Amino acid sequence: MIALAFFATAINYLDRQTLSVAAPVLIDQFRMSNTAYARVIFAFMLAYTIANGISGPVIDRLGTRLGFALTMALWSIADMLHALARGPWSLGACRFLLGFGEAGNWPASVKVVAEWFPVKERALASGIFNSGSSVGAILAPPVVVWLLVRYGWHQAFIWVGALGILWLAIWSLVYHTPEDSKAEVAATPVPPLRLFRTRFVLSFTLAKVFLDPVWYFYIFWFPEYLKRARHFSMASIGKYAWIPFAVAGLGNFLGGWVSALMLQRGLSLNASRKGGVTLFAVVMMSAIPAVLVTDVRFSIGLVSLAMLGYTGCNSILLACPADVFPKNVVGSIWGLASMGSGFGGMVFALLTGLMVDRFSYTPVFIGFGIMPLVCTAILWTVLGPISPASSGLDFTEAS
Repeated sequence: MIALAFFATAINYLDRQTLSVAAPVLIDQFRMSNTAYARVIFAFMLAYTIANGISGPVIDRLGTRLGFALTMALWSIADMLHALARGPWSLGACRFLLGFGEAGNWPASVKVVAEWFPVKERALASGIFNSGSSVGAILAPPVVVWLLVRYGWHQAFIWVGALGILWLAIWSLVYHTPEDSKAEVAATPVPPLRLFRTRFVLSFTLAKVFLDPVWYFYIFWFPEYLKRARHFSMASIGKYAWIPFAVAGLGNFLGGWVSALMLQRGLSLNASRKGGVTLFAVVMMSAIPAVLVTDVRFSIGLVSLAMLGYTGCNSILLACPADVFPKNVVGSIWGLASMGSGFGGMVFALLTGLMVDRFSYTPVFIGFGIMPLVCTAILWTVLGPISPASSGLDFTEAS
């Protein structure tokens, strides 16, 4: 079951990264500035933000099997529609549809973890499925560049989008809810607005405003950074741009392992989750020297380390909603919290385009090296304790 979530996440990122890898070609063909490209990314993040608030509650009500199938179908079709783009506006419209569909992947995958894994295994299970994002991003540069060179950018979007349709057929035949989770999953979900008013959801959402945009910067801008700032050719981008994502894949497992190790050593659930996130947030500061070094090999290495820090943080955070709330609402919790992710992604995408056009990539990398520390400060000072008793709701009454 976790393999299905892993492959869905890999396809999600392969779809998402197709534009990032093709960006140097499309920017030249459509004559876009960095600011115009940032607006295309903004369209994706706008839809992603809106859909996160919708997809989580919808998946909780429809169930994991049907909810995951619908979101996969939507984003796969949207990705194939990119082949029809004829300029920045139509490209932005396609990105909007893609963002609306892709938002459902994480609420659905988090529900898979909640339904199938106990507390001690959730961080590692979350890391396993989330490592699909790294695998998709690793595959994107060589696969998309090969498709671009051989068939053109239109076919790249069509073939990558078609992978989701294949996954959909397998998912529909295989997935089911385990017997010991059926009663809790079938309970009536709590209204999203009531969930959003809790201290945990509000502060968790705020924390993601300052963490997830760092990852979005790497996935949307790194190939363009290599071309414009490091003067890479498309062939070189295809050859080297996958490296940071390969390293980032390790962070998914390290995050789950570190959190589990802290629990085994007797630390509380609260300390193990927050302590693990803090450790990996410090690692993310390697983004700062990455833009300052002259040797591109060191730059790629430091970016790789920063991305490993993010996936380590995220694998731990993915487990937190199920640590605090029952299984029938974890999709809604993650969806609502990810609205903060999308909001931060929109704002910082526009700022990135403006900063790069007016200055350079240097202040951008420095800012994204510092932001994870803001996230950890919110977790320690605002979030409150991570425990089943800290949800702030009477779920017996709510159900």
